[in-house]
Amino acid sequence: MENPNAPHEHHPALQHHFHSMAQQLEASVLGMWVFLVTEVMFFGGLFMAYILYRSLYPDAWLAGSQELDEFLGGLNTVVLICSSLTMALAVRAAQVGSRKGQIVNLILTIVFGTVFLVVKYFEYAKKFEHHLVPGAHFDPARDPAQQLYFSLYFMMTGVHALHMVVGIGLMLVMLHMAWKGRFSAEYFAPVEISGLYWHFVDIVWIFLFPLLYLIGKHH
Repeated sequence: MENPNAPHEHHPALQHHFHSMAQQLEASVLGMWVFLVTEVMFFGGLFMAYILYRSLYPDAWLAGSQELDEFLGGLNTVVLICSSLTMALAVRAAQVGSRKGQIVNLILTIVFGTVFLVVKYFEYAKKFEHHLVPGAHFDPARDPAQQLYFSLYFMMTGVHALHMVVGIGLMLVMLHMAWKGRFSAEYFAPVEISGLYWHFVDIVWIFLFPLLYLIGKHH
């Protein structure tokens, strides 16, 4: 078995403090996983707040969930699942040195991410139109406790959307690098690391969708 720490011919992308490209990739992936653990703890706090207040105000939570469009939420779920597929294909294309495969799949990933944000924009616009945004203009006919529900809705989906914007920015950088032919079978770490981040954002939505849109919807 090949020793990943054994010296190899120097690659232009190999940093001086690593012995080999394999070791550099392992360190990069580990660093991303450590970062994602902090992200899990961050979102975990929001999930715990949701669970706590749902137990305290079940009626307000049930009434609030009726205002969410499960079709648009489901559409965005399908869009993100497709984006995870194209992201995985982009990583695979980088691993086998397919420049065309990288470019096509990165573009598709960016398109899917953009579609997600556009759908989310229309969802938010609907909430503003129906006075469901917490604050001075919240519908006074509603139970005030519903403001807690919509506060968490906007925080959780808003932070997630911000992560999606960051992910699209990363994909644009990866697309530029792929266009320049920077990736090969020997060097594809940036694509793989960016892919881990993208998959994490998608997985968070997989939890948000049933939690916000489906639980208690037809109670």
